[in-house]
Amino acid sequence: MTDPAAAELVAEYFAFRARGWPDATTRYRPTQPDAAAFAPPGGAFLLVRDEGGPAGCGGVRLLTPGRAEVKHLYLRERVRGRGWGRLLLAALEEHAAHLGAREVVLDTHASLGPAQGLYRSSGYREIAAYNDNPNATHWFGKALPADA
Repeated sequence: MTDPAAAELVAEYFAFRARGWPDATTRYRPTQPDAAAFAPPGGAFLLVRDEGGPAGCGGVRLLTPGRAEVKHLYLRERVRGRGWGRLLLAALEEHAAHLGAREVVLDTHASLGPAQGLYRSSGYREIAAYNDNPNATHWFGKALPADA
């Protein structure tokens, strides 16, 4: 996540979320991720590239032994609708399994309907809140296959 392209994409993701924040009574509150949490041995941060350069990103980090969290899954508008979000999510789940996770969790907001659709269609189920993220309204979890 120390890669300049990763930093640019995360900043762009935060700006995208702030612009689309639906609640006029509150502000979107970004939290700059700790790059060390998304580096081996406890995490991974992936970049998606196309012929136009960096096109998206996503990270996974261990929260506890056996439980990983997906964060900052984002694709630039020019590549949305190609199925790359599903591929990126699957790659993050694979990394989580290699980190020793047997479960993956994530949080999202009600305003991100397409993201919720992706998560649900990828086998995620709503779970109780596992964090106090002020930007989240929905929490999801998914068991990873034992042979992953």
